[in-house]
Amino acid sequence: MKHETRIDLTQMKTPWPLKVKVKRGIWLLVQAVLFRPTFKNLCRSWRVFLLRLFGAEIGAGCLILPSAKILMPWKLKMGDGAVIGADVDVYNFDTIELGTMAMVSQRSFLCTGSHDYEDPHMPLTFAPIYIGSEAWVSAECFVGPGVTIGNGAVLAARTVAVKDVPEWMICGGNPCREIKPRTVNDHPSDELEARLKAD
Repeated sequence: MKHETRIDLTQMKTPWPLKVKVKRGIWLLVQAVLFRPTFKNLCRSWRVFLLRLFGAEIGAGCLILPSAKILMPWKLKMGDGAVIGADVDVYNFDTIELGTMAMVSQRSFLCTGSHDYEDPHMPLTFAPIYIGSEAWVSAECFVGPGVTIGNGAVLAARTVAVKDVPEWMICGGNPCREIKPRTVNDHPSDELEARLKAD
């Protein structure tokens, strides 16, 4: 029995005008040639300069590691001291904003794009992501379209967040769930610094 096809991906159209496609193409070249083959700390200002050149809003003291992949710099906003770690995929068809001192760790995927699966042509849909000040998205997390990670929240490793995450809460799992409130010591231990000096 022949299957009746209801989905027609050949009719899926890009929402981007030619101007944006050309801009993305230029950025892909710049990212490959001038952004990625740079030293982690020595060239941090150079990478920030390139991102700002393409419209990113980046505060003071930010760190974006060279292996991070950023789709559209002009839709990236970072508050002072924010960090994007190694191999993070910033898939920002829509705005992705990191608050002050927010951190996204290695191999996480910030995904603003999806598809309308109820439409037979599966058009692209997108919604912004906001990661609050002092929040931490730890290693290999997925943050979906339209999600807000509250100020001070922590996503445990490999968490899948497709709904908003409350402030100052440690969350984890797939699907993401609340684990416990986050507390921050006023006087952090100097033990790690002492161990590093001893090595």
